[in-house]
Formats: sequence, structure tokens, C-alpha cells
Amino acid sequence: MAAKRDLLSMADVEKDLVGILELATGIKNRTKAGEAYEPLRGKSLAMIFEKSSTRTRVSFEVGMTQLGGHALFLSPNDLQIGRGETIADTARVLSRYVDGIMYRAYKSENVRELARHASVPVINGLDDKEHPCQIITDLLTIQEHKGGLKGLKLAYVGDGNNVCNSLLIGCAEAGMHMAAGVPKGYEPDPLLLAAAHRIAATTESHIEVVHDPLEAVKGADVVYTDVWVSMGMEKEREERERIFLPFQVNEKLVAAAKKDAVVMHCLPAHRGLEITDEVVDGEQSIVFDEAENRLHAQKAILVRLLGGE
Repeated sequence: MAAKRDLLSMADVEKDLVGILELATGIKNRTKAGEAYEPLRGKSLAMIFEKSSTRTRVSFEVGMTQLGGHALFLSPNDLQIGRGETIADTARVLSRYVDGIMYRAYKSENVRELARHASVPVINGLDDKEHPCQIITDLLTIQEHKGGLKGLKLAYVGDGNNVCNSLLIGCAEAGMHMAAGVPKGYEPDPLLLAAAHRIAATTESHIEVVHDPLEAVKGADVVYTDVWVSMGMEKEREERERIFLPFQVNEKLVAAAKKDAVVMHCLPAHRGLEITDEVVDGEQSIVFDEAENRLHAQKAILVRLLGGE
């Protein structure tokens, strides 16, 4: 019996990135053509949400339905885990009922503990360290708009958060260059940054962290940002908004990138803070193509892990 496969980190797709992007493209083309494709018929996915979600919940739920399967939404209020049952026991029990578990959690260690004790594949739907499903989506979207990935430069501007951490690894795996422009004291996770540097050494990718947003976007093919105040950080809102204001993605900043640069945001966007209306709704924005691709990338992940393709 083959060992189960999990998606806990972008590092888990290092050797399969090209394959999973090809699968996502094929699934998207089938969906657009109206072809029935149901490799997960009769399979069920448990979706545990400690944090609220629009794109993650809808894309996984619709994705499972389109693949012929079934998804169950579970909040901590719906589970005994919210009343003291251990994560390990929850993992063991759910593994007897479902074919896979998607977990959107506050803490990375909880996702990893669930995966250790589950006998079915576990997908990280976001935690405080990484957001791998988002980055697979992002690479799919960049590939569609730029015709490839290797050698492109992505500038991430804002908080060195979970999205930034996963982008560093994903860009390194794809042979892309990445500059993370972040304020001092808000750098990405040092262990994940080190992992990105190790991968980059094998793919001719250049990874750097800078503290000047203009320096980050110079020569960029992609300008990317995310919220300044993540869920659970509301007490820091006022201070963060003050510190991050020079890192706003506005028309002036985008003009410092390549003329044909595209702009991305994983959403939800706080318009007027990390990004302006003119940029989100502008001609260079591919934000809503990126949002749509959550569905197609998620379906590829599900087929890969639950269907064995």
C-alpha cells in the first residue's frame, strides 16, 4: 500500500510542481469545455475551519462536487475538538469516515499534528506559517499570463506572512526570482527563507529580502501584495497600518516595475490600505483570474492526493 501524501507546505510539491500545474491546466480546460470529469466519485473531504474563509471554502466545496465527491464543512463548534477532544483523536476518527481532510488552522503545529495521526491525506488550507494552496494557484495564474515561470521576477510587497513564506519556496521551486519588500521587523520566517535559498541554489533562482518597496519592484514581472493585518492580529491594526503605509501597492509603485508587469493579491483586499482601487481594478490586475484559479488548482490538489493521479 502506497504511503499517503499530504500537502502541508510548498516544500511538499517540490518534485511535483510541474506535474500539478499541468494537471490543474488540464482540469481547467475540461471544466471550461463543459466535460464531465469525476475521478473522486464517492469520495468525501472533511474541511475543518478555525478561520473564516470565502475562497478556500467555496473552491474546495465546489471542487469536490465537480470532481464527483462530497465536502463537509466543520467549524470547531461542530467538532468535539472545540470541547477538549485532542487533535490526534479527531484525526483518527475522521480518517475512519472520510478520504481526506482539509484544515484551515491558526497554528502550523496543529496542522502537522493532525497529519501525523491521520491515515488519510491532509491538506493545509492555511496556517500561521504557510498557505501552499494559494501559491500553487498563483503559479498557475502567472504561467497562464506570462507563458512560463522560469526566470521571471516576482516582487512581494508588504508583511512577511504565511503567503510570503510559501511564495519564497514556490518561486524557488519554479526557478523564479523573488524580492520580498517588507518593513524591518516584519521579515518572513527565517527557517522557510533558508529552505527557499537551499532550493534556489538548485534552480538558478535568486531570492532576497529588502526593506525598500521600490527596490523590490524594480524589474519585476509580477507585483504581489496581501493584507497587513491577518486574522488574529486585530490588536496590532493601528500600528501596522502606520508602519506599512509606505509599502502600499499604488500606481506609482507599480510604475516602477516592468511595463507589462501584472498585479496580484490573494484576497480579501483592504482597498485603500495595502492596495488602491486604481490598481486592483486596473488593466495590469489579474487578481480575479487568480481568485478563479483557486477552484482549478484546488481540484488538481484533490485529484493528486485523493485520487492518486
